[in-house]
Amino acid sequence: MEYLDFELPIKELEEQLDKCVIIGEESDVDVTETCKQIEKKLAETRKEIYKGLTAWQRVQLSRHPNRPYTLDYIKAICGDTFLELHGDRTVRDDKAMIGGLGKIGDQSFMLIGQQKGFNTKTRQYRNFGMANPEGYRKALRLMKSAEKFDIPVVCFVDTPGAYAGIEAEERGQGEAIARNILEMTRLKVPIIVVIIGEGASGGALGIGVGDKVLMLENTWYSVISPESCSSILWRSWEYKEQAAEALKLTAPDMKKLKMIDEIVKEPIGGAHSNREKTFETVKNKIVTHFKELEKLSPKELVEQRMEKYSNMGVFNG
Repeated sequence: MEYLDFELPIKELEEQLDKCVIIGEESDVDVTETCKQIEKKLAETRKEIYKGLTAWQRVQLSRHPNRPYTLDYIKAICGDTFLELHGDRTVRDDKAMIGGLGKIGDQSFMLIGQQKGFNTKTRQYRNFGMANPEGYRKALRLMKSAEKFDIPVVCFVDTPGAYAGIEAEERGQGEAIARNILEMTRLKVPIIVVIIGEGASGGALGIGVGDKVLMLENTWYSVISPESCSSILWRSWEYKEQAAEALKLTAPDMKKLKMIDEIVKEPIGGAHSNREKTFETVKNKIVTHFKELEKLSPKELVEQRMEKYSNMGVFNG
């Protein structure tokens, strides 16, 4: 288990508890009461730390190396029913963007999302979750297939941004993302978007337009990362914490600004602290929102979606 800087008090108490248990097992000393006191202190410390997280601390949690990624959610939610589909039929198969058909109960879904790696080799293979234009074109191909067969779409957003390399720009990165946004606004099937980690810039928006947009509690959604914002405004990454607060990028901020529809509660300690509970919660939310959306006709879906996004940013003085 890896710990972030602000989680070090938890690490110390967990180590004390482990030592206490070992002493009890290896000697005749009764340490039951001592262990109970440490457990109580640990529970209080956890509650205190995670109750008052800053924007920057939530950004750190969203990037935690043990945090579940898109494929983890899909495999947990759909099991063996998931069939991955590949390629954009133009350039190649982008490994940073994954998608395919899967079932939740008896209902089929087209599941799409950015995929990060869990070690150096897989991070390079997945391009750190940064999709090229062909990744967004693959996502759009799958969405149009879902529309053709009347299958709802679920998108999992977790990216530090779309890939900004020269070759990506040469192949039309901006156009690919813009095309996805346009096509998603008028797709005639329900779209549920779940932000499970980082939701950065156009890279997130390329699969982020939905009838329902949900954010896990310790995720962020913004036009730019705190580090990049800090480097532009202050010419240094040292002000990333200040930038994170100013950007209003946390789930509560997004809900207040009406950019998302619901905040999905995470277990204390983050999604990685209890993966099974997180997967179950996300699955239930997807099913609940789909049951609401399936009552609407294709025309009503598109009209409500267009109205929702048209109202964003409107200010009445």
